[in-house]
Amino acid sequence: MPDVVIVGAGIVGAACAYYAAREGLSVTVLERGNLAGGTTSRGEGNILVSDKEPGPELNLALASRTRWLELAAEFGADPFELEEKGGLVVATSDPGAAALTRFAEGQRATGVEAVPVSAHQLHDHEPNLAPGLPAGVLYPQDMQVQPVRAAVSLLAAARSLGATVACGEEVVAAERGPDGRVTAVRTRTGSYPTNAVVNAAGTWGGQVGERLGAPIPILPRRGFILVTEPLPRVVRHKVYSADYVENVASDVAGLETSTVVEGTQGGTVLIGASRERVGFDDTMSVEALRRLAALAVRIFPFLADVRLMRTYHGFRPYCPDHLPVIGADPRVPGVFHACGHEGAGIGLAPATGKLISQMLTNDQPDIDPSAFAPSRFAQVTAG
Repeated sequence: MPDVVIVGAGIVGAACAYYAAREGLSVTVLERGNLAGGTTSRGEGNILVSDKEPGPELNLALASRTRWLELAAEFGADPFELEEKGGLVVATSDPGAAALTRFAEGQRATGVEAVPVSAHQLHDHEPNLAPGLPAGVLYPQDMQVQPVRAAVSLLAAARSLGATVACGEEVVAAERGPDGRVTAVRTRTGSYPTNAVVNAAGTWGGQVGERLGAPIPILPRRGFILVTEPLPRVVRHKVYSADYVENVASDVAGLETSTVVEGTQGGTVLIGASRERVGFDDTMSVEALRRLAALAVRIFPFLADVRLMRTYHGFRPYCPDHLPVIGADPRVPGVFHACGHEGAGIGLAPATGKLISQMLTNDQPDIDPSAFAPSRFAQVTAG
């Protein structure tokens, strides 16, 4: 019988599996679809500290950044396509520049490297930026990975440590003993006895939590990405406008867009970001694509003459308080959650996986997990 069953083989589930297996636990990963086939395959691979205000999520992000670097050194041969490219946040107005400066000052107090960039210095960092932008902040700690490769590599490492990974297995319920503790999870094909189960189902974490008897309020938040034809390295950093941070923290359900532009090792340029709560509506939104293109051209005018190669979209796991849900659920002994990271799941995955492994083994967590505790939703979702 495995010590733990992990539901979901995206980047967070992969990190949970790897760190749990590394601690000597017997691990089974159940995935209803393909490895890294959900939200993980629809992201940009961001590992960001630049978009997080001081507090628990920024602390988690800083810890996770360190773990990404450790993993890259441990695995070798660049299996993740980890790139320490840095981020450049640009203001598009004088009030925006003042707000960005205040935001960066607060981050620096918590250990974030945030370097002020004046208007005349912006083109030293990004020669193709539009003229007339008033200021920016450079974040050298921002990084990027190829998320599918990263998830698959972590799962392969977990397998080498004895973990089992089963695709095509959708969890539909939990079995519980007389004391209420989980004893097994049921799928559409059978039962998997276990001492613990980790809900790492990402955008579908709310559904899985409900099936396990421990509902949490995670909703899908749709986002689109534009992909250009391959180009020379015309965008050096992850570049985004200062209003991106405000949109990430917004509770608005309707369509919101902000400018995010970055190059990839393959030469394509990725353009985002949009956010809207429309359930699991998979319809292509022409309005979202139009807004993204127009905003990107305002920041990088050369993009007006660049051909788009494709677009894609996915669903981020939105939580009402914009914090992930990490830890033991007080309502069902043996149930743990590791989901609700919204658009930060790639970056936060290693620290999340490590926290879950520490909780499963009763080790002292290396960062305070209290802000992420599922108990903050227990009363709201009970009954």
